[in-house]
Amino acid sequence: MKNPVAICHLSGLAAILFITVGTFAQIPSGYYNSAQGLTGADLKTALHNIIKDHTVQSYDYLWTAFNTTDKNAENKVWDMYSNCTFTFGSVANGGNQCGDYTLECDCYNREHSVPSSWFDDASPMYTDLFHVFPADGKVNSIRGNYPFGQVTNPTITTGNGSKLGFCSYPGYSGTVFEPIDDYKGDFARTYFYMATRYEDLIADWHSNSPEADAILQDNAYPVFETWYLEMLGEWHAADPVSQKETDRNNAVYAIQNNRNPFIDHPEYVYQIWDVGLAPEPANHAGDFSAHTITLSWNDATGPSLPEGYLVRMSATSFEAIAAPLDGSPVPGDFWNKNVPYGVQKTVFGNLTPNTTYYFKIYGYRGTGSSIDYKTDGAIQQISIEAK
Repeated sequence: MKNPVAICHLSGLAAILFITVGTFAQIPSGYYNSAQGLTGADLKTALHNIIKDHTVQSYDYLWTAFNTTDKNAENKVWDMYSNCTFTFGSVANGGNQCGDYTLECDCYNREHSVPSSWFDDASPMYTDLFHVFPADGKVNSIRGNYPFGQVTNPTITTGNGSKLGFCSYPGYSGTVFEPIDDYKGDFARTYFYMATRYEDLIADWHSNSPEADAILQDNAYPVFETWYLEMLGEWHAADPVSQKETDRNNAVYAIQNNRNPFIDHPEYVYQIWDVGLAPEPANHAGDFSAHTITLSWNDATGPSLPEGYLVRMSATSFEAIAAPLDGSPVPGDFWNKNVPYGVQKTVFGNLTPNTTYYFKIYGYRGTGSSIDYKTDGAIQQISIEAK
């Protein structure tokens, strides 16, 4: 009979790695080489050294930059604060740049998603396109200098559903502004960028305003207060990198000559701050089979890729193999093997001859307390007799 060889196929979407793979051609060759193999504060500092010293533009130039960084499919302004239709350019040229405004949709202006008062309006932060977005003038004034947060009982709800009110996220009860779900991940990755790009400056920002003090610590790592870091981690996971962000990252890179690493490599968030659970792979490995004590498979394909596999064994039954728990990594031992993505095989040794062993394979993403296993759906499994 044929030697059984496992062939695994993975389909579906796990957007965190979809963007990394799909846009890799846009990232300069070797751009992140100096960050490889690092974690925590060391990884953050390595990324800081890669993206610092960007080409600084004038504040007036941002109006022009928005034409390439924030254009939607209708060639209008892509505004994350409103559903308004704005035309690029000054009023004199038929556009909707602010001047004066009274209501939503009157005009768009330049929104510092990290309020400029937090860094005392200083350069180069003031014109850094990675956190300055076109935004409805009225909604921008409603947001003011308040931190982002989550609001259960809003005092103001804007046209696209953004909210202002007291924070309902545990850890803070002051006034916050909550963007809509579609863009929460965008803003989370913006804040991770700012914490990294300005690692050498951000420790002093907390003292510039009460709002800044509510979310920032007086250090370069971890930068954010615990409640805010946990919220940003949740937003990052719940709203994965979109094509909009990818395109904007490339457009800003063409202007500033630096990139947002957390758009190119969303996994860096977990590797630096270890917040939340890493999004699980979308599907299980497929067509699992074994060759005596060696299990082999073709790596998962498609846009949603695991970072590794946990292969579990039992000498009694499939039912005896317990599903792993998210946030609780399973160490490798006689009964369990952790295999990095790309290795495509593992060996179970010292098995009893003429005994049937049972195996299940689980894809996972993340490490430590952020590990997230794929445990729903049909778990791939196989049994084989050791010779």
